[in-house]
Amino acid sequence: MVHRPWVVCFFLAAGIFRAQAQQQNPPAADRPTAQPQANAEKAGASPGKPSDQQQKAQEPQSNNPNADRFREAVRTFLGIGAPPDAEAVKRGQAIFVSSCGFCHGTNATGGAQGPNLVRSTLVLHDEGSGKEIGPVIHDGRPAKGMPSFANLTDNQIHDIAQFLLGRTQAAANRMDYTIQNIATGSAQVGQTYFQAHCSTCHSPEGDLAHVATKYDPVTLENRFLYPGNSNPYGMGPPPDPRAEKHVTVTLPSGASYSGVLAHIDDFSVALRDGSGVYLSWVYDDVKSIRVQIQDPLEQHLKLLHQYSDSDMHNLLAYLETLK
Repeated sequence: MVHRPWVVCFFLAAGIFRAQAQQQNPPAADRPTAQPQANAEKAGASPGKPSDQQQKAQEPQSNNPNADRFREAVRTFLGIGAPPDAEAVKRGQAIFVSSCGFCHGTNATGGAQGPNLVRSTLVLHDEGSGKEIGPVIHDGRPAKGMPSFANLTDNQIHDIAQFLLGRTQAAANRMDYTIQNIATGSAQVGQTYFQAHCSTCHSPEGDLAHVATKYDPVTLENRFLYPGNSNPYGMGPPPDPRAEKHVTVTLPSGASYSGVLAHIDDFSVALRDGSGVYLSWVYDDVKSIRVQIQDPLEQHLKLLHQYSDSDMHNLLAYLETLK
């Protein structure tokens, strides 16, 4: 079955609105309440396994509510549930690498002998609880060459299950994919490229001073490759006013109007002048209209068609030195 793009967008938008509504009017079951330790243990939480409320409290939150709502909407749309406990994942990864990595790979994607656990039905059914994979870890599978790990405690197995849950969710949700080791170029070569192509508009002592402390490497690369598209889904910083396009519209009478470009297509053009007034013209209604656009990011667009892979890596490596 083929899903049209607008269908996916519809469900994502619905998820965002639903997540926003739940944030503003959370159900009674999700509202934080003080729960004594004794009551928590009666509810089924053990010292080594956080309760549902504790796990929600441990989930990382960003400083951007829009980003949080979007991520929650994506998770809801994909049906992958709440993320695992970050501390349990860290502990579980250490145990997994030392005990299981030699067969299943350090990332659980399979090794020379063990299968890929990210696609394992048993791991998917376990859902991070440790109940399904616990007996297999304790008893092993001698017929398939898997030894037993009877020395691992229930809490350690739960941590391994949380790590595997994180791996399966990462495979399902590409929106949470983390790019690593991106600054691999030569900073010296990148500086030479910067001086030849970028120094006319930018300065390491001026607008780019300490830029590497303001943005992580992935965001920094995105900003110089696609500076006009650095705010997807409201998740990034607000658009830089220096990147606004300006337009001058000259009518057949000679009257001229200038301002920030608000809209342009094959049929019309619109601007907002210095006093905030919105002006628009339809080409069919005004013959011989002249439109001149000044795009401060024009050089970025030109470079985008010229960059080699080495150019991008080297330039990023240089920008990473501006701390």
